[in-house]
Amino acid sequence: MLKYAKMPLMFLRRFARRLWVRVALFALLAVVVSVAATWITQFVPDRLSERIGPDAVMPVLSILASSMLAVSTFSLSIMVSSHRAAAGNATPRIHRILLEDTTTQSVLATFIGAFVYSLTSIILFRADIYPEQAAIVIMAVTVAVVVLVIVAMLRWINHLSTLGSMDDSIRTAYELARKSLINLAKNPAFGANPLTDDTVLPNRLTPVPAPESGFVQLVDVAALQACTEGEAGAGRLIYIDRPPGRHVLTGQPLAHVSGDVTPDQIRRIAHCFVTGDLRSHEQDAEFGLLVLSEISSKALSPGINDPGTSIEVVTRLETLLWEYAIADHKTPPQQYPNVFSPVPSAERLIDAGFAATARDGAGVIEVAVQLRQALLELANAPRMDIQSAAQAMADRALSYADAALPLPVEKDRLRATQL
Repeated sequence: MLKYAKMPLMFLRRFARRLWVRVALFALLAVVVSVAATWITQFVPDRLSERIGPDAVMPVLSILASSMLAVSTFSLSIMVSSHRAAAGNATPRIHRILLEDTTTQSVLATFIGAFVYSLTSIILFRADIYPEQAAIVIMAVTVAVVVLVIVAMLRWINHLSTLGSMDDSIRTAYELARKSLINLAKNPAFGANPLTDDTVLPNRLTPVPAPESGFVQLVDVAALQACTEGEAGAGRLIYIDRPPGRHVLTGQPLAHVSGDVTPDQIRRIAHCFVTGDLRSHEQDAEFGLLVLSEISSKALSPGINDPGTSIEVVTRLETLLWEYAIADHKTPPQQYPNVFSPVPSAERLIDAGFAATARDGAGVIEVAVQLRQALLELANAPRMDIQSAAQAMADRALSYADAALPLPVEKDRLRATQL
């Protein structure tokens, strides 16, 4: 069970990205507009309201209701089919990312909202809740709804041309990884102190056990800082053991706290960590790289056999990690000085991005050459940690290729690959 009490902003962001939320809001807005028509009627001049009656509005509402029900059902089936195709061709992880697509959510919300609006208006007319003068208001709103539906259909047609395609999956995963890496470069420890091997730990540390097993999805560092302030927490320091992306088992430490801590304080600190069955991308920079890596690896499977996709993904990963390496990594002001958090190492980022392709593409000379070129490029990056991690991965990929390539001439070609 997720615990959102300590992180309302993150909860709202997650909540807003769910498919049904936007649809429900549009449907609710449709009901509000339908009910408000009765109140608006009193401001409409009589001579204007007499021009259009219920007989003129009802056929339009009936057509809108029946057509939007069919369009909504059809669009949902297309969305499900496209997401399944993307999960089958790219990676199952892409399905969770595509569910947050705002274009799909807005289009479906418009269709279902139009259906709810027209159905509600028909019911209110049939129940004689609307006065006859309300027909002009309903007609005006209906015209606006029709315009919104037309715009949504045009957006939907354009969106369907790429929805579920490999290009769309790669682009979506790339943008996700890029955003995560930008956030990591700007704020590597989420506003806390970086926890490194040089950090001196106190002699007395109290573990904060995980209340349940799962992946750490979010850490509310601001709430952790609050736990170290005030009379109860003055002088206390918190050291995070499981940053976002790491798996934890029930009872294993999420963090350690300096000094003695009461059971109530331990529970309060544990509630600052959100765990779940799946990894998420809000604070996990490795996850986006991993999704791209899985697309590359699956493209190399015998059932798909698409080295071109793997080469494209390797190129995009090279771009992402190069931009991360040249980004301004100035240490930001520490917002939460009493909290220490680990920072993803360059080795973990390089491994998340390239390890699967180095293994699965070792026997495909085109992929092996592209991967080696990309890693050698990153070995010249401005950051020393990226350089060493990329060079180590290049050596590992070369070892994989030596064992997998069948022809000596291909091995010689790979060894001769330079920038």
